[in-house]
Amino acid sequence: MFWRLGQRSPCMFDDNFGFCWVFLFVSVVAVLLAMSTNADDSEGAKYASVDFEIFGNVQGVCFRMYTEDHGKKLGVNGWVKNTRQGTVIGQVQGPPDKIKEMKAWLSRVGSPSSRIDRAEFTNEKDISKLEIHGFGTRY
Repeated sequence: MFWRLGQRSPCMFDDNFGFCWVFLFVSVVAVLLAMSTNADDSEGAKYASVDFEIFGNVQGVCFRMYTEDHGKKLGVNGWVKNTRQGTVIGQVQGPPDKIKEMKAWLSRVGSPSSRIDRAEFTNEKDISKLEIHGFGTRY
């Protein structure tokens, strides 16, 4: 805003002192909202995506439920599903550091009653925008 000579700015130290702080607060809030609105869709945002298949005793031991729960705790998106061959497959998307944590969990931890013999990760790639929202079990 521009004020003509002789006019008071909104931040003059007189009866409008309170207005100065309100003006400053509203300006800061507006800038922060503008910055956060496009945070998920900005071109600079980098995400990773990876498909997985887990081999071992991973069906009938709540592996899918624990996978979904752990994915939600990490804040990643994806899905998990049993196969007819007795494995568990799925896909995970999110920040690369969280994907790395999820891969480690899928490879070594799983559900308490599971036995993980092998974990295969394929189609690992960088993506600019999340293609899956939330984490769920598919049937």
